[in-house]
Amino acid sequence: MVSREGGSAGSRRPKLLYLVTEDWYFWSHRLPMARAARDAGFDVAVATRVDKHAERIATEGFRVLPLNWRRRSVHPGEALGAVAEIAALYRRERPDVVHHVSLKPVVLGGLAAMTAGVPAVVNALTGLGSAFLGKGGLKSKVAGAVARTALRTILKRRNSLLVLQNADDRDHLVRLGLVSADRVWVIRGSGVDTAHFAVLPEPPPPVVAGYVGRLLEDKGVRPLVEAHRMLRAQGLDVGLLLAGTPDPENPTTIQPAELERWKDLPGVELAGHVTDVRTVWARAHIAVLPSRREGLPKSLLEAASCGRAIVATDVPGCREVARAGDNALLVPVDDAAALADAIGSLARDAALRHRFAAASRRLVESDMAADKVGARTVELYRTLLEATRPGAVPLPQPRTP
Repeated sequence: MVSREGGSAGSRRPKLLYLVTEDWYFWSHRLPMARAARDAGFDVAVATRVDKHAERIATEGFRVLPLNWRRRSVHPGEALGAVAEIAALYRRERPDVVHHVSLKPVVLGGLAAMTAGVPAVVNALTGLGSAFLGKGGLKSKVAGAVARTALRTILKRRNSLLVLQNADDRDHLVRLGLVSADRVWVIRGSGVDTAHFAVLPEPPPPVVAGYVGRLLEDKGVRPLVEAHRMLRAQGLDVGLLLAGTPDPENPTTIQPAELERWKDLPGVELAGHVTDVRTVWARAHIAVLPSRREGLPKSLLEAASCGRAIVATDVPGCREVARAGDNALLVPVDDAAALADAIGSLARDAALRHRFAAASRRLVESDMAADKVGARTVELYRTLLEATRPGAVPLPQPRTP
């Protein structure tokens, strides 16, 4: 490969640039794959809005490139300004590969990459949220329609590939005609450090159901609290530990007044932000995620790695980690009664919890461990680099599904 700075491939490391909305998200969700790329010989940079994690990212050997955008802004003027800012950064940095993470970076970064002539692009959608699926309020529906229109062009660009975290999302996008199946790599998450998230012994009774994540209506937190109330009304001594905070930029965030009411409920603990989620799974017997849809839930991956039985909704993303009858009980979306029945079943049956817990750990070790996900991601980068080498045959032109 000829260097974009005039040298040969052997004279410098290929430059990989991640585009992520927030520095905390990169640190929380993309660090393992970035480490794998660094260890494989890539020069890694991270373009993001800087808040509190820039120094930690830099200590990994990654250059931090600050951006001015806001994660939830859908104002057309701000979007155009962000595209111009990112395009200018791409022209200045001249990356060999850019990796766009989640819908906003895929759309705005994808347009910027086309403008700046970036040779190879990875577009990673971490889940199909309400805006993209055409649900929610008018603003979400309009934003989703605009995003789908842009994606029709972005995802069909030569020498670009789409990464999804589950096959359900792949099949959905193929049905919509946004991408052909041969342009999609399914890589399940960014990997979990199975040594860090080692198996934890089950704590003593009473049984505690644990939730880790943002406190959002879309995550099913409200029916989870109602399910817990039902269990307590049945006389079952079960605790509920909620670890996470609201997200004011998300339209489905739980409001402070409702959280204050939850604090007064017997058996409910709101732990807020938890720096080390292993402390949650050290106290909880069951991991619960009643989300309406996921890409691949990091909270369940970490809980499974720690050896916890799971209760989750029967939706895309959750099903990747929560396997019905193997390590989990699955329930319908927004069904507090079914959620209460599932939690109650595991609370009453220690043998079933232990069987599910062992299966959870085996599942994570199969192909969701950080080293395996990292190797697969590096393979993707090298596939794209090979396609941009002078004289190489580019990736096949995307077909219309």
